[in-house]
Amino acid sequence: MNLRQITEKDQLNLKKVYFDSIISIDEKIYDSEQKVAWASQAWKNNNFNKSIIQGKGWLIYEKNEIIAFATRYPKDRISLLYCRGIYQRRGNGTRLILKLERDAIEEGLPFLTTEASLISYKLFLRNKWNIIRKEKIIINNKIFERYKMIKKFKY
Repeated sequence: MNLRQITEKDQLNLKKVYFDSIISIDEKIYDSEQKVAWASQAWKNNNFNKSIIQGKGWLIYEKNEIIAFATRYPKDRISLLYCRGIYQRRGNGTRLILKLERDAIEEGLPFLTTEASLISYKLFLRNKWNIIRKEKIIINNKIFERYKMIKKFKY
């Protein structure tokens, strides 16, 4: 599997990965209505496009197919981290988190933050992130729980 920086030309394919990642979630965690409400954000939420165009991100691809991606936007926040369902739990998320952390350290940032879903927060915990608080948000009239998280860097 190969790693490369995201370009604006990747936008549509990243939306497909995002959609697949969310729709693949076990319904014991998020029900079908929540998944549809969340997955639609790739087309309805301008912050998705800003994160890709104005942010800095990386993707993993195999045989010319994008299988996972992550972005920082603004520069001190991991704003997107998604992986196609069939490629989940194979180390792709960790690989992307570590790459974004290395970039942040090279830029001299003191920390990174994120808002992690009920799916991804354990991945962040395994990578030595800390929970600031649990919070609830509303997306398309559906309530979601997530974790505000931080990782501080020691220089």
